[in-house]
Amino acid sequence: MTTTAPIPTTASSRSERMPYAALIVMMLMSFLLVTAEFLPNGVLTEMAESLRITPGQAGQTVTVTAFVGLLVAPTIGLIFPRLDRRSLLVWMALAAAVSNLVVAISPNLIIVLLARFLLGAAISAFWSMSITVAARIAGPERLGRAVMFTAAGASFATAAGVPIGVMLSELIDWRAVFALAGVVTGLLAILLRTLLPSVPAERASSLRLLVDTVRRPGISLGMIGHVLVVLGHFLAYTYVRLALERIPDVDASTIVVLLALFGAGGLIGNLVIGLVIDRSFAFFAVFAPLAIAVSVASMILLSGSIVGIGIVVFVWGFFFASWLIVANTWVGHRMPDRLEAGGSLVVVGFQAAIMIAAGVGGFLVDTLSVELVYTVGAAILLVGAVLFGASNRIKA
Repeated sequence: MTTTAPIPTTASSRSERMPYAALIVMMLMSFLLVTAEFLPNGVLTEMAESLRITPGQAGQTVTVTAFVGLLVAPTIGLIFPRLDRRSLLVWMALAAAVSNLVVAISPNLIIVLLARFLLGAAISAFWSMSITVAARIAGPERLGRAVMFTAAGASFATAAGVPIGVMLSELIDWRAVFALAGVVTGLLAILLRTLLPSVPAERASSLRLLVDTVRRPGISLGMIGHVLVVLGHFLAYTYVRLALERIPDVDASTIVVLLALFGAGGLIGNLVIGLVIDRSFAFFAVFAPLAIAVSVASMILLSGSIVGIGIVVFVWGFFFASWLIVANTWVGHRMPDRLEAGGSLVVVGFQAAIMIAAGVGGFLVDTLSVELVYTVGAAILLVGAVLFGASNRIKA
């Protein structure tokens, strides 16, 4: 069975100064990828009218990216076992650029969906490799702070990327928005090649390596906890609009403000928790999902107060946006010799939880109530917190 070698601590990781230019480029890539992933949400009506399809069919452009990501995450390192990870990220940026440009000129939904396959692969490859690249950039001892940058890009895209796309679509055609995203992502490939250090591939040649990694003490328990945390969150967040509409006399502009508070909380949470996670990992591994669980439950309990809900969504965003930092720091603590395998498992957990949440949550909302969905989500989060925290008490 093939094994992996620990990533050596490079001179840059031993230096006192963080290589911020490289980390900022990683942040920009996560921002552009996540923005492109959810851009159809903001231009759904325009896309549907132009392609002569229903809004529901247009929404499948997001589903496709998640499905492809689920397939690519555990296999990308096996498909390119020897390719330098910097080169892999450059190629993935180019793939995302081509995807956006093809969408911009596509005459029908079939070609759009095929183009989005490329984007899904690029997103999943980036998140699977980001922890390995971050460790090489900043050093294993500062992994949490380095991951903060990539997670911040995703949070910023959630808070501002899609709204920016919506505003641009009001000024220019939706196709031009995708074309612009493609050009900018293509230019980013040049920065990635210029500013990132060389990152040799870990030696991984078989799916047996991933299976063996899961079999390590505490890893399977931690992965189950991770999936439950993400599942509990997305069960609730997917239907946050319905939960907010329960507030008496709430209007569309108030909902926009509340969602903006969620995004603002995420940005601040990334910064605050990212700066201290390397020293406080064990605490946040349990406290973060507990705080999310309380926030989800409070969305139902405090629905009569706009101020109360405003505080709740801010706290919710603050802690969930940092979960990727917590999960990747867990990988660095528990699997320092298998960062690629661990990163792939984290991404698989995210994608699987999102797909389950969309299906189960939709069924519960349609047949029962949004209150039940939030109650189930909070309960799942509590179980996830217990299991994830317990995994860290098992000796490796």
